[in-house]
Amino acid sequence: MPAKPLSIWHPFTQEALDPQPLPIERGQGVYLYTRDGRKLIDAISSWWVNLHGHAHPLIAEAIAEQAHKLEHVIFAGFTHDAAEELARGLRRILPQPLEHVFFSDDGSTAVEVALKMALQYWRNLGKARKNRFVALEHAYHGDTAGAMSVGADSDFVTAFEELRFPVLRVPSAHCFRCPVGKQRATCDIDCIRPLASLLEERHDEIAAVIVEPLLQGAGGMIVHPVEFLQRIRTLCTEYDVLLIADEVLTGFGRCGRMFACELAGVVPDVMCLSKGLTGGFLPLAATVCTPAVYDSFRSTDRSRTFFHGHSYTANPLGCAAAIASLKVFDSEPVFERIAAIEKIHRQRSPALAKHIAVADVRMIGTVMALELKADDPGYFSELRPALYDFYLSKGVLLRPLGNVVYILPPYVITAEQLHYVYDVIAESLDRVPRAAVQRAGH
Repeated sequence: MPAKPLSIWHPFTQEALDPQPLPIERGQGVYLYTRDGRKLIDAISSWWVNLHGHAHPLIAEAIAEQAHKLEHVIFAGFTHDAAEELARGLRRILPQPLEHVFFSDDGSTAVEVALKMALQYWRNLGKARKNRFVALEHAYHGDTAGAMSVGADSDFVTAFEELRFPVLRVPSAHCFRCPVGKQRATCDIDCIRPLASLLEERHDEIAAVIVEPLLQGAGGMIVHPVEFLQRIRTLCTEYDVLLIADEVLTGFGRCGRMFACELAGVVPDVMCLSKGLTGGFLPLAATVCTPAVYDSFRSTDRSRTFFHGHSYTANPLGCAAAIASLKVFDSEPVFERIAAIEKIHRQRSPALAKHIAVADVRMIGTVMALELKADDPGYFSELRPALYDFYLSKGVLLRPLGNVVYILPPYVITAEQLHYVYDVIAESLDRVPRAAVQRAGH
C-alpha cells in the first residue's frame, strides 16, 4: 500500500493527476538543489520572483540583521526604519509623480488595494457613480476576489463566478491573434478603438482602466506594442479615468527597464508592485499612487480614510529584503546582466521560430516565449505535462503555460547556462507531435 501523502495542498495542482512535489533542499545562484542530489537551472525565477539568484548573501544578511532588531510591529499608528527607508528607495526609482506607498502582502493584495483605492478616490471627490473598472482580455491580476474579477474569463475562475464583480472588458493587443484581424506591420493599433469608444460613451461611470503594461504574463506571455500602452494613457487622461498599471511581474527590470511603463514613457495614476520587490526572498507588495490620488483621502472627515490593512503590512523583514535588493541594483551590474540576457534571446530565438512546431515567438527584456502549435492550445494543453517532465529530466525548471514555453531567468544566469536552457528547449521541440502540428494547418 503506497504511503499516505503529506497533508500539504499545493497551488495549481491536481492531486489526483500530478506527480508528487519535487523536494528542494537549497538554492544557490541560478540553481535549485533537490533532496536526492540533482540540481536544476531555475529558468523561471521560481514563479517570476527571484532577481539576483537564490541565497544572495547581501539580502540574506540584511534579513538576519533585521530579525535581531525588529521582526514585526503593527503598522497602524506605528512605523519603523525599514519601511521608511524602503519608501525612500522606491520613490528614488519610481517614475514621478508616483510617490505615495501603501504596503501589503503579495501581488493579488496589491491589486485589491489599487481597485479599492481607485473606487474610493472618486467617492471621496463626490463622484460615486464612477465605480466601474475596465480590464483587458487575457488579463491575469491574481487570485483574490477583486483580482479575479478584473482577470480574464477562464477556467481559473469558472468555479468562483459568483464572487466576481462585473467588469467592462476590451481587447488586448495580442498581435499574434489580432482581435481586429490586422497585421502589426500595417496597423495603427486599431485594437484600441473599442476602449476609445467605451470611454467616450461611459467615462462618467468608469473609475479606472487596469493593465499589465506591455506584457501579459499568465495569459500567455503576450507582448504589447509600446503604442498600445501610450494610447491607453492618453485616453484615460482625456476622459478623466485612472490608469492602474499592474507591474507585479514586469517591475524591477523584467522588461529591460526598471518598470515596463518606462519603455512607453507612461506614468500611471496607480502602480502595483510585488514579486521581485524583495529579490524573491519574502512576500511583500506595494501599491503606489500620485499625490492627486493620495490627497483625496486626506480630510478631517474620517469617512474618507482608506480602511484597508493587513496584519503583516510593511513587515520589517520583507522591507529589509527589498532594501537590500535595491542595493544590489546599485552595487552590481544588474542592467548589464539584463542586457546580456536580451542579447542571447535575440541570438537564439530566430532559429527556434523557424521550427515546424513553433507558431509564434514573443520577446521583451529578459522574457522570451514560444507558442507551440497544438490541437488543444491553452493552459490545459496536453503538451504541458510532457514538456515539463522532459525539462526536469534535463536539469531545467521550465513550467509551460499550456502550449506556451517561456524563459524568465534570474539576472545572474550566465551565458553558458542560458544557452543550455535554449539547447534543451530546441531538443524538446522535436517531441511535439507532428500529427498535431499538421492538423493545426501548418
